[in-house]
Amino acid sequence: MAEQGKKQPEATPPPDAQQLPDPSAATTNPPDDAEAALQQAQAAVDDIKAQTTPGEGEALRLPDFEPQPTDAHSPAALELLRDVNLHVKVELGRTRMYIEDVLRLSENSIIELDKLAGDPVDIYVNDRPVARGEVLVVNDNFCVRVSEIIRPIEDD
Repeated sequence: MAEQGKKQPEATPPPDAQQLPDPSAATTNPPDDAEAALQQAQAAVDDIKAQTTPGEGEALRLPDFEPQPTDAHSPAALELLRDVNLHVKVELGRTRMYIEDVLRLSENSIIELDKLAGDPVDIYVNDRPVARGEVLVVNDNFCVRVSEIIRPIEDD
């Protein structure tokens, strides 16, 4: 019975144990706790907004993604295109023929075209019509003098 007079040592929680509040020691009402938590959350949101948005009177600067207007005929813009190869075609005229007639073609055969001599010829660049002109002979070479520029057809 000597053991009854001895005090039992109190159990101590391990150092990594989480301390929970004592429910009997609570002096505030649960609705007050919820309101305090809501106010803390609102204060945190306000702090984040203050850090990520510009201050009063300060404009938020965004990069300009619109293309800058440039003069298409400026020497710098044309200089970039000087080495680009284009396919240029001059069409004297057209005709339709049966396979039988094509097979009969030989040297000195004459093919009648839909245009008359002296009519303007069509000039194509990369298979797009860009101009009309007249056929000339200069130093025994055929040439075309551009007489009209065709307005481009707008692609939709």
